[in-house]
Amino acid sequence: MKRVLLLALSIALCYSTTVAASKLEKNRNKVLSASQGYYKDIFMDGGIHLTSRRTLSAAGALSLTMDHFASAPTTELTATDTLLQRQIFCGYAEDTNGWLLYPDGAPRYRLIYVNGGSAAKHAISLTPEGRKHIQEFVAAGGSYLGTCAGASLGSAGSKRIGKNDIRNRKLYLHLWPSIMHGTGLRKSYTAMRLEPKSPLLKYYDFGKDMIIDSVRHNGGGYALEEPSTPLPDGTEVLTRYVFENKEKVQINNQISAWAYKPNSQSGRTILIGSHPEGVQKGERRDYMAAMILYAMEANPQPKLKAELQIGSTRSMTCKTEDNSPDFTRIGDKQYHHFTISVPKKCQSITITLNGYKGEDNFDLVLCAQYGSHAFVNNSQFVANNPGCYKEITITNPKAGKWFVSVLCTTTVTAISNKYGTEYIKNTNVLNGVPYSITVK
Repeated sequence: MKRVLLLALSIALCYSTTVAASKLEKNRNKVLSASQGYYKDIFMDGGIHLTSRRTLSAAGALSLTMDHFASAPTTELTATDTLLQRQIFCGYAEDTNGWLLYPDGAPRYRLIYVNGGSAAKHAISLTPEGRKHIQEFVAAGGSYLGTCAGASLGSAGSKRIGKNDIRNRKLYLHLWPSIMHGTGLRKSYTAMRLEPKSPLLKYYDFGKDMIIDSVRHNGGGYALEEPSTPLPDGTEVLTRYVFENKEKVQINNQISAWAYKPNSQSGRTILIGSHPEGVQKGERRDYMAAMILYAMEANPQPKLKAELQIGSTRSMTCKTEDNSPDFTRIGDKQYHHFTISVPKKCQSITITLNGYKGEDNFDLVLCAQYGSHAFVNNSQFVANNPGCYKEITITNPKAGKWFVSVLCTTTVTAISNKYGTEYIKNTNVLNGVPYSITVK
């Protein structure tokens, strides 16, 4: 009888573990599958005065797509580093928005990850225009993850260890509108304790002991939480430091990683004072992966450009500098979403997509779907023949709201060089493809 009970208990525990693991995997896959409408998943900033990292193991483990910029070491910086960084973040003639943004200001990546290094010096090197584009990227729905200096850069300022002065940094990004406190701990390791309801537990169980051991720390900080400096509304505590060496520094139980999302349309900012990004396997890598997933989970639903009117044509020809995003050209691998209100007893509707002569050497796809956003993989009607010119006719359409989308499948070719990612071929797509869409 005892053996039967033990066997039954063993089976129950095994089943419970399998179900829990399946739920975590389902949560991960839900985030990973929501990548439609972005050029790639991640842009990694290893720019001027930052660690020039070239790989991100957590992104690889999640099979995420990534571009990156890796500048030369500080002592070897040249004008080329400055030029390339400026083109990426500020833009240039062939790409007036820079890499992070589509022509209409929508985020081109799901996430920007910023490495450690010197926050203040990198902020200066980004220039006001580059910093503004990162802020616009997050406000439009792209997410931000920063470790150590990258975390400081995402904050509003700093407080030095052993000092009473709070330094508000105008050059920082102010994505999280409060202050980081320095730890004074360098070239060391700490453990991290997950908060009981940490959203990171949606993706990994971390051995179920709520502890991630031996995370590298080198001069980073923690979220300042004092009566005079309360955490801003919308801040979520993810993990806290476990470090009880009071003779060295007193950071035990301080907030080591936290998230912030100010509204439903913005991306999520996640800041961490330590360095899990270089670990290739185990719980520390999963810690980084969980933060990437939670950051990207916040990417909002696609915005609708407009409701298309039956019997009218809408021209999408504006450029970035026209400041008219609802009429602006489409970027590479981007979707533009529209709706049509179809009346009862409508015999048919025809949706026509046209390019513009001289700017029509691109491939656009036209999709239509009843009741929900139209993507290539879920639409009832898809026209994907080569070129810009498409037509869909729907006979006896169901009355109500139809969703229509345009997708640009033409994209740049990305190759690797000593500075990271370089774009070649089809770079004329970066300023957008003009088109018109007609409903009859």
